[in-house]
Amino acid sequence: MTIPLADLNTMQEADFVAALGGVFEHASWVAREAAGARPFASVAALHAAMRGAVETASDTTRLALLAGHPELAGRAARDGTMAPDSVAEQAAAGLDRMSDAEVARFAALNAAYQDKFGLPFILCVRRHGRASLLSAFAARLESDAATERRTAEAEVFRIAAIRLNALVSGDGPLRTTGRISTHVLDTVSGRPAEGVAVSLHEVVSETETALVARAVTNADGRTDAPLVAGRPVPIAVYELRFALGDHHRRQGLALAEPPFLDVVPLRFGVSDPEGHYHVPLVATPWSYQTYRGS
Repeated sequence: MTIPLADLNTMQEADFVAALGGVFEHASWVAREAAGARPFASVAALHAAMRGAVETASDTTRLALLAGHPELAGRAARDGTMAPDSVAEQAAAGLDRMSDAEVARFAALNAAYQDKFGLPFILCVRRHGRASLLSAFAARLESDAATERRTAEAEVFRIAAIRLNALVSGDGPLRTTGRISTHVLDTVSGRPAEGVAVSLHEVVSETETALVARAVTNADGRTDAPLVAGRPVPIAVYELRFALGDHHRRQGLALAEPPFLDVVPLRFGVSDPEGHYHVPLVATPWSYQTYRGS
């Protein structure tokens, strides 16, 4: 349940801090500083005030803010001592379901990063799939200290924006969500294809995929709701799978067994977690095409 911005603008400072103290990890002082700038006309203005509180803080305080973040899949996660928001964020990225080899790789990366920069590696994990997360981790290890500190703060602000949007309702929300949607057009009949089973998978590696969503197309050839919505779409390679053969069998078409096209896969990449990726299928029993729609 969200808190109306109008209520935040009028509540006692202690209640304001209690409500928003977790937006920045273990740093309720950010909410306390922002409270003095009320009233806020929009959620975006509230986020800007909280960001401003960080940017005008002392260097020591800003470093402490970064140091207060937990490692990804690190000791705090294993010991159960992370803040609830961090637990949910790391779980959403699948970091609680890793293989022993992945756990070992994260441990090595965390240790290398801490040794080089003296800080935990900070990434807004809700914006990344597992492959993208590991790629970003390795790439940032090659950065220099000044650049990495700026990058880490930028990621802290991204994390705070998502948390704040989830907590507060009101005018001017922040842009923190994306979508994946689809529809199917049967060009044999010239109509939308109803009843096509669709599944969306994240491609984790050459040998592993993770199911993200399942749906069935409606009379308009679309799913009743987007396959991903209301959150960032993690940066990743995805595969949509359409049960096209079953659809054409129901249409009474004489298909060979096995049919030339049965389950049709469409593989595509997401690079903008806040973007709309509409990935349709236009198909016959013998051909198909796609494009990025809107």
